[in-house]
Amino acid sequence: MRFSPLAPTRRALIRGLFCVLIPALAAAPLRAQPVGAPTMGPASAGDLSPALERRLGEAIMIEGRRDPDYIGDPDIVQYLNTMGHRLTSNAPGGAPDIEVFGVRDPVINAFAMPGGFIGLNTGLIVAAGAESEVAGVLAHEIAHVTQRHIARGLTQQSQNMHLALATIAATVLAAMLPGAAGLAPGVLAFGQAAMMERQLGFSRDAEQEADRAGFEMLAKSGYDPNGMTEMFGRLMNAARLNEGMGGGAFVSTHPLSIQRMSDMQNRARQLSVGQYRSSDEFWFVRAKSRLIQATDPKATRQAVELMQEETRSTAQGAGDAAKRSAAWYGLSIAALQRNDLKDAIRTLKLAEAGMPASPYLDLQRVEIEMAGPDKAAALASARAGLKRWPDRRAFGLKVVQCLQLLQKDREAVAFLQEQIKRWSNREASFYQLMAVSQDRLGDPVAARQSMASYYRLIGALPAAVTQLQQARTISQDFYLQSQIDVEIRSLREKIAEDRRLLERFRS
Repeated sequence: MRFSPLAPTRRALIRGLFCVLIPALAAAPLRAQPVGAPTMGPASAGDLSPALERRLGEAIMIEGRRDPDYIGDPDIVQYLNTMGHRLTSNAPGGAPDIEVFGVRDPVINAFAMPGGFIGLNTGLIVAAGAESEVAGVLAHEIAHVTQRHIARGLTQQSQNMHLALATIAATVLAAMLPGAAGLAPGVLAFGQAAMMERQLGFSRDAEQEADRAGFEMLAKSGYDPNGMTEMFGRLMNAARLNEGMGGGAFVSTHPLSIQRMSDMQNRARQLSVGQYRSSDEFWFVRAKSRLIQATDPKATRQAVELMQEETRSTAQGAGDAAKRSAAWYGLSIAALQRNDLKDAIRTLKLAEAGMPASPYLDLQRVEIEMAGPDKAAALASARAGLKRWPDRRAFGLKVVQCLQLLQKDREAVAFLQEQIKRWSNREASFYQLMAVSQDRLGDPVAARQSMASYYRLIGALPAAVTQLQQARTISQDFYLQSQIDVEIRSLREKIAEDRRLLERFRS
């Protein structure tokens, strides 16, 4: 099966896309709003339609998911999206579908893109002292989505914003071409020239509106509403301490003020005092994020030292059991990364001693066993973990990976069919793994159909068409060929529709 590896030049282009398009979108300025209560009203007819806005976001994410700094870790993906959906269920006036993803970057930052795609840097997660602080920033970004601030910013009557939108449209159209290998360097350079001067942030009223809508989401979702104030205070301090060093990225695109802080504090004081507690899961995601963002030996050593300190500093507090266990868990991951299985097992046992019931610890045991000689033991542990934690897709993925390591591809296909039926279209990787086993079993047509499903789910429609065309060419079954023809026609119609929507924004 053809599956193009990510070439270094392509990585550079994709990296540029995130560096140029995302900050520009997140920082797109709005029209000046009336002073007073920020009631901006519904989006006007001149704004981007929700469908087109979603397609723009999907197109950026097609390339973004191939960025080495995009975090596809199933634990983190599921955690962030569970938090996001919990918040959007309490959004004033409802909210569109959102997708939250992590980015490997120590800078404290978060951003919203067109269509409900929201990114959180690992630096933000690691810097948080409680789950409500991460939830507070995420709620603020969701509010930018629900209030359609990005769409409004992109459609302002200014030359630079028209250039920005034209650049994005051209990039999307280039990615839609059959067999498109990547982004055009000229398009990306044009985008840089057009957008560099537009990094001025949302308007004051837009930020205040996002604060208030986000605060309401946070409180109704059961998170400590003080989390938003506390995290924003951390961000203001980081901006001052790192002035000129890029450490205040969030503050530079979401200018914080004493007025905004006072407004959030006053709103928190008006609420009845409640008991709030970070979920145990937060500490494990924080520990994993700390190691994910450590991309060199020095950063890894620093991460290990910080986690070692946490195992000591939390040793006396019963309420810190999860935080302490998560620190040992992080040390186990670090040991496995350096192929020290003995120390990985030792630190995992210390983590289990303080908190025996955790999907993260069970999954780490599977990882350790997969790295060892006994793959059958790893498979047994993965199956036991899936039974114990049936709502964790990560265990289903590990079961498949173990089956494939044991050359049990027929069993892997049967298992994947069950998982796909259960999870519907929420885990594209299931189709990718299915394609591997089907190809090994000598069924190249089914393998390419599975890869087409994978590409369709991540939004890479031209790639899905290519896989289906290959499947049709290989197949000798007339009825299957007819079925594939229908799928190809449907995808081409969707691509053509997207192109028509985008063409009007090119000029």
